[in-house]
Amino acid sequence: MKVLLAEDEEDIRRLATLCLARGGQWQVVQASDGEECLALARRERPDVILLDAMMPKLDGFQTCQRLKASAATKDIPVIFLTASVQEWETKRGLALGAIGYLYKPFDPLQLRQQVLDLLAQAGRVASSG
Repeated sequence: MKVLLAEDEEDIRRLATLCLARGGQWQVVQASDGEECLALARRERPDVILLDAMMPKLDGFQTCQRLKASAATKDIPVIFLTASVQEWETKRGLALGAIGYLYKPFDPLQLRQQVLDLLAQAGRVASSG
């Protein structure tokens, strides 16, 4: 599985990448802002995008809106990875087309399974791996 991780904080990107790529079955492509995420999504065609809500240049909401508006990226599942637990933000992300939310701080041992569970709930993949 190929994951595009869009996160502006390097430490979080590094930790999430280690968690997701462990075992060698998942490939993680990293973006540090929304603009880079859009470019990588078109070029890399990931199976899922983990998207921080608050990033420079384009925030996660703007990025999600553009991903869903593009024929090339509209079918890629988006999961927000955010520290904010504001209900209005969650509703906004889901209304823009995200399939779910994961909250920081995340459990490094559970991150991969949580991604699989959200994908399974959205009918994208089996919940294992």
